Amino acid sequence: MFDSLDDLSVKLRATGYFIDPTMMQVVFLAAKLQKPLILEGPAGSGKTQLALSVAAAAGTHVERLQCYNGVSEDKAIGRFDEGLQRLYMEFSKGQHESWQTVQASLKSRDFFRPGPLMRALECERPCVLLIDELDKVDDGFEAMLLEILSAWQLSIPEFGTVEARSIPFVVLTSNEERRLGDPIRRRSLYVRVEHPTPQREADIIASRTPKADADFHREMAGIALSFRNYSLEKPPSVSEMIDFANALQLLGTNHVTAEHRDVLLPFLAKTEKDRRHLLLREGFKSLLDDGARFAEKMAHLGGTEL
Repeated sequence: MFDSLDDLSVKLRATGYFIDPTMMQVVFLAAKLQKPLILEGPAGSGKTQLALSVAAAAGTHVERLQCYNGVSEDKAIGRFDEGLQRLYMEFSKGQHESWQTVQASLKSRDFFRPGPLMRALECERPCVLLIDELDKVDDGFEAMLLEILSAWQLSIPEFGTVEARSIPFVVLTSNEERRLGDPIRRRSLYVRVEHPTPQREADIIASRTPKADADFHREMAGIALSFRNYSLEKPPSVSEMIDFANALQLLGTNHVTAEHRDVLLPFLAKTEKDRRHLLLREGFKSLLDDGARFAEKMAHLGGTEL
């Protein structure tokens, strides 16, 4: 997908996604060695966005399997289109020698509607296969993935084995609701993903709000850090901080004050408990003051990580 580490670095940075040099090397090696990449860490730390950004950098598309409690193999692999099968039966009456030939036709690949796993294998050129929030499914579903991640193939009982036309770049994300099994860990490279450092978050926000000045970007990163250090049920994600920064720009301000609280709470308080905490005016103001102190410290350090 990428000719060199520099090629990946330049193209990934052009998407607006910023990662440290070590992480960049791991992504490059995962692509070259055709190893799945497990990204594990808190929600909102940019795990999913890495997969989307790698796809954009490589000029390819994403096949996404969004995991959830109760997701089926049909959703992941695919299923036969019963409506199309019925139409075929109706229009092919009298054209088959026996019921066995009818069955063979109905169970062919032509009537199978692939899910994201199968679509990823059937791509003519490598795509990014994103298996998002794998920790939400049970051990049995996770075990089903081992064939595709080991042999790059899927066994479909009705018509045989589907082998990969190209090897996708696989990203598996986990928010740690459940511990992923050892078999899938052995087959993958593992990266712990935390929220970005304040300086890196300032760089990320700067890439999305280029008209604002550096003081504004540092203030946003400082606020993000102060809110995440606070005892919130749902700390703000990187994407939510970008939305927050864009909202301030639309309001025509480059500085957050306590007077902005009520209109900005929908961007930062996503549960009723968090909203009640932040409605305490002194509490909200103290978080802004903490954010301003972090921003001043970043400015003093001149780009050195806190």
